[in-house]
Amino acid sequence: MNKKLNHHSLMTGVEELIKKDEGFAGIVFAHGLPPLWEREEGFHTLIHIILEQQVSLASAKATYTKLQQAVNPLEPESFLKLNDEKLKQTGFSRQKTRYGRALACAVIDGSLDLPGLGQLEDREAKTQLMNVKGIGPWTADIYLLMALGRTDIWPRGDLALEVAFQRLRGLQKKPAWEEMKTASTAWKPWRAVAARLLWHFYLSEQRKLSHKK
Repeated sequence: MNKKLNHHSLMTGVEELIKKDEGFAGIVFAHGLPPLWEREEGFHTLIHIILEQQVSLASAKATYTKLQQAVNPLEPESFLKLNDEKLKQTGFSRQKTRYGRALACAVIDGSLDLPGLGQLEDREAKTQLMNVKGIGPWTADIYLLMALGRTDIWPRGDLALEVAFQRLRGLQKKPAWEEMKTASTAWKPWRAVAARLLWHFYLSEQRKLSHKK
């Protein structure tokens, strides 16, 4: 069984990364330690991550909050009882309505065993998640990284990570995925901690910019 990242192992990972990359040392010096950003395992968290696809976190959070108000507890069976109009009122697009229903059906029919993912290795767990329509590499990676607490996940296609990496390295443009993937190999087996450091850097810098306005 894989060990979940916790506050102690997060600090261990940060210490190891600081030794490997002075950029991470600069982040911690300027902004402090990153949060764990832990999420609960389960259907409700995957729905929330699907809502976060290609929109701001604030927008996804608003839709998720409305969804919780419409159905509580948020379970696959109760989600499927919401019709298109009700989901549209909460903020679901047609595409994400399809994705949410595909996820709910997969959990109900057992083709996606959410509790069992914790027993699988990263690649197997990611493959099982991606067998569900609407769950691509980014969504699967974020679930592995935040809900399952895996230590060595590097989420593909995360815009905030791309921007943070660009700023940290002083690049003229956002890096291609292959460039980031190559750089991340030096951070094994703590790439999920590296992601948290870069998110922490990105959000901290964004807050600084907003305060200046």
